[in-house]
Order: sequence, then C-alpha cells, then structure tokens
Amino acid sequence: MQESLSRSLENAFGELLTTLSSLDEQELNTVPFAGSWTAGQVGDHLRQSYDVVGCLTGRTEVTQRDPGAYVAPLSEQFLNFEVKMQSPDFILPTEAPIAKERLLDGLKQRTSAILDFAASHADMTLTCLDFELPTLGALTRNEWLNFVLVHTLRHNHQLANIMHRLDHTLS
Repeated sequence: MQESLSRSLENAFGELLTTLSSLDEQELNTVPFAGSWTAGQVGDHLRQSYDVVGCLTGRTEVTQRDPGAYVAPLSEQFLNFEVKMQSPDFILPTEAPIAKERLLDGLKQRTSAILDFAASHADMTLTCLDFELPTLGALTRNEWLNFVLVHTLRHNHQLANIMHRLDHTLS
C-alpha cells in the first residue's frame, strides 16, 4: 500500500513538473480565461501547499480512529472536477509574475521531501498534531499523503484545461 502511494505521488509530481516545464515564462503567466489562475499560479499554490513535511515529521499521537477514514472522502471531494473549490487564504498564489526556474526549483525541493518521507519507514497511522485541515481536523500521515496526491491530481487536471486554452489563445 505504501509503495503504491509513493508511486502514485511520484507519477503525479512528474506530470506536474513536466507540464510546467513545457511552458515558457509568458505562457506560465498568461491568464487563459476570465476567473482562472495562470499555470504559474497553480504551481505556486501547489508549492505552498507542499510545505507539509514539517507537519508529517512534527508532533504526532496514536490515532484513536481508523487511520485511513478520511482517504475516501478527500478523494471524492478533490477528484470531483465539477465542483469549484476555494483555496484557503494562506496558500493563495501570488499575483506577481512567476519566475519559471524559481517555481520549478521550489516544487522539486518540496516534492522530493514528500517522496522521501513517503518512502520512509515512519508509522503512517499516527495522527499529525501541528496542523489541521480546515473542516476535517487532524489527519494521519497516510491521510496527509493521500491529500497531497488528490490535491495534485486535481490541479494536474486544471493545468490540462489551462494548457488546452493556452493552445487556442496563443495560436
């Protein structure tokens, strides 16, 4: 199970980095349609959200419930692409132009740290105490890693839509 999750995270991160790497800075910072983030802003939002390793390696306690109880509900919520979601303010992307290399370097550092933790022999059933997800509360390490996965998959889908629009906008 842990190996499968690690492989899924690696694939999702790979898709994200490949997509963002394929854009030049103009494309990265082009608003594809009204009300949309740019591809760079999606990347910036994810980079900020990937600051989760401190939570994973921070204070924990033995979980008093099924340690995977929130995996399915998070997956259902984040992989329902018909529902528009609002980002919490603390991980909203910058309005300033995004520097491609700086964004990619930050994403690579943070995704590497997440993958290293996912591959570790840490007890994934422990509940993390240093940060609570709005509406759900404290998550286990396993639930946090699954959250990172479905959050990335959701934004990879968003990036595919942005890429499609950019193909038509910049042509």
